Amino acid sequence: MRGQAGFFDIDERLKRLSDLGDQLEAFAGAVDFEVFRADLVKALSYSDGSQGGRPPFDPVMMFKVLVIQAANNLSDERTEFLISDRLSFMRFLGLGLSDRVPDARTIWLFREKLTKAGAIQPLFDRFDATLRAAGYLAMGGQIVDASLIAAPKQRHTIEEKKDLKEGRIPEEWKARPPRLRQKDRDARWTVKFSKAKERPDGSKPPVDIAIPTFGYQNHIAIDRRFGLIRKWQATDAAANEGARLRQGLLDKSNTASGVWADSAYRSKANEAFMADNGFVSNVHRKKPKGKPMPEPVRRANSAKSKIRSHVEHVFAAQKDRMDLFIRTIGIARATTKIGMANLVYNIKRLLFLQRTAAA
Repeated sequence: MRGQAGFFDIDERLKRLSDLGDQLEAFAGAVDFEVFRADLVKALSYSDGSQGGRPPFDPVMMFKVLVIQAANNLSDERTEFLISDRLSFMRFLGLGLSDRVPDARTIWLFREKLTKAGAIQPLFDRFDATLRAAGYLAMGGQIVDASLIAAPKQRHTIEEKKDLKEGRIPEEWKARPPRLRQKDRDARWTVKFSKAKERPDGSKPPVDIAIPTFGYQNHIAIDRRFGLIRKWQATDAAANEGARLRQGLLDKSNTASGVWADSAYRSKANEAFMADNGFVSNVHRKKPKGKPMPEPVRRANSAKSKIRSHVEHVFAAQKDRMDLFIRTIGIARATTKIGMANLVYNIKRLLFLQRTAAA
């Protein structure tokens, strides 16, 4: 019938998508998503279906749905629509035109189960193990940094802020459960400083620009050789960056001992920790208070910056291309969101490394 798509029409359209560079097809070609199955089944604790009811969606397919979300910053509702609408999404998920598509509620419940099981770190580690098995070992030392991830802003009174800092729930919130469910008690406000731009006359303002930010932080350590994220942590936005260095952020399996980071990580405690654990500090030195930066220190910091700046590529990809933003409430869900963004970044980085090697 004229105007009605046939199988050959769909095949031609899919071929055209491949020719145009379907990113999800590249994901499927580079990653064997079956490696995640055992961890997913363990976290989800699926039943054998003997009690009846509609069978659950395949866990690997649902995990690939989360990959789509992380790569495109999609809400659950938008994801449901686009899976039904886009041939590239259906092909990646292994769905046909007549197959059942997971709805927004199903996607939310799947992610919630993974969150409650704390599964995102084992899934990230599983993929890291496959990278190492493929020859992408952590090499050349490591670069550490953190990035603020915005969340929907919330305004609190002075009394509410005091209660939250002391770990209490404000009494007014307790009396209104619907309001309490919409309050993120884990995210925090912080101030991000940005370099002040030059004035038209060439002079610079005496102070940098202070930008209040509400949300969380993504702390990462990438290896210098391949630029892959090897270690990561999620915290609230106000957490001290430097302290993460001593709390499992450094990768002891890296074949080189050098550690690069900006001056926020320079402290006596961190320097002692790195020395005691066999790391060589290449952390920027801080400018003396009230004094100009000594020229030798300035030159050393400049040389370190050429290496340290590579970590900014990660945050640029996540914020600009993946449009990373925390829509969920609470540190547990934010951790799942950030962990998926880090895993998907590594998939994208793997594709880049493979293309570079082929060229």
